[in-house]
Amino acid sequence: MTTPTLSGKVALIQGGSRGIGAAIVKRLAAQGATVAFTYVSSAAKAEALQNSVINEGGQALAIQADSADASAIRNAVSATVKAFGRLDILVNNAGVLAVGPLEDFKLEDFDQTLAINVRSVFIATQEAARHMGEGGRIINIGSTNAERMPFAGGGPYAMSKSALVGLTKGLARDLGPRGITINNVQPGPVDTDMNPANGEFAESLIALMAIGRYGQVEEVASFVAYLASPEAGYITGASLSIDGGFSA
Repeated sequence: MTTPTLSGKVALIQGGSRGIGAAIVKRLAAQGATVAFTYVSSAAKAEALQNSVINEGGQALAIQADSADASAIRNAVSATVKAFGRLDILVNNAGVLAVGPLEDFKLEDFDQTLAINVRSVFIATQEAARHMGEGGRIINIGSTNAERMPFAGGGPYAMSKSALVGLTKGLARDLGPRGITINNVQPGPVDTDMNPANGEFAESLIALMAIGRYGQVEEVASFVAYLASPEAGYITGASLSIDGGFSA
């Protein structure tokens, strides 16, 4: 049974309807947190996730919000506080992956990568910090590709995840005096719709890992839950890899 270490806490997960985000929603709820999460288009999945948390005795709220839209992000934070009265934990999980040859890479894809993978993190953090007090937790979901990009065509994605390393360090200085921590979790290959363990890249990626398998979404979620807990109060400004030795 999962220990309810987050009882009385309210969490907002940006990009929480599927994959790693959905696993984080479930894990934080299992540990006693009230959870709100955003989604863009998968309304059926979002409603199913919301209902599953409620059916397990928790509180959950699905909020439609495009992470490329600054107003939508701010409204999601406001909606969370309005519904549950406070905000203690923010997880910035929304992300996109665009890969392509340098010569053909579209500027629109470059701009969207920055907008969702970096800009939305800053906006959500800025807005959430207005409502957080002592003990607040902000957790960004980066990528091991910030440190190692082993194939061509992923430069903009790697850049966006490297940007989170610097952003997390800088924001730790702003938030630390207020007793709020901010950290960056860097998963390696994880079995999701975006990068399935039986996909076309799987064999080559597994060959680069010290532990010869893909990660599971629940493993990332447990790491996030620890960083969200009171026990992790002395960790801030850190980029922490959970990648099976991919970057070793």
